Amino acid sequence: MYRLKDKERIFIYTGPDGSGRKTLGKMVATAFDMQTVPSFTTRSPRPFENNGEDYHFVSKETFRQMMQQKEFLESVEIDGHFYGIREIDIVNIFKKNKVVYLTLNAEGADVLKQMYGDKAVRIFVYADRDTVLERQMKRGDSPEDIERHMKHYNETMDYKSACEHVYENYDLPQVSYQISEMIETYLDRQLIADDY
Repeated sequence: MYRLKDKERIFIYTGPDGSGRKTLGKMVATAFDMQTVPSFTTRSPRPFENNGEDYHFVSKETFRQMMQQKEFLESVEIDGHFYGIREIDIVNIFKKNKVVYLTLNAEGADVLKQMYGDKAVRIFVYADRDTVLERQMKRGDSPEDIERHMKHYNETMDYKSACEHVYENYDLPQVSYQISEMIETYLDRQLIADDY
């Protein structure tokens, strides 16, 4: 297991599918030059997803081989699909950055929290049931995927109370700003405001 050094942090976005957690992660990252590590998954790509950017899409056989070779820092199975973060990707990203962000389901977030304690900060992003349903339809998710996501909505929402920070994603720029302010408190960069 990779051991996080003194100032290294992992910020983990989690919450219901369609809550905007991945979009917020990308927006906030630009303010901090923060990088992410795409998970590996055995599920098929959705219409808007790019291999190597959103996820690494692999076969179950490849995923199992990677598991046997102990390549994953964490891996979970949800609805017959496997998801995992490769340890070498985390190691490599921390060579260049002190902070990393990940977008994980509750199970993955929980595993990393147990591994890294205070150095893993969970950010729960949510929207009400109708909003996430609408967003999933708008982005072109299949009816089967939507049904599967919505089946997990309530149990995912239950994870909210376990997370360090919770944000309702009602307005992307506003929530992005709030999350950025919160992350700043962890970084201890001692920024000095310049007089213009």
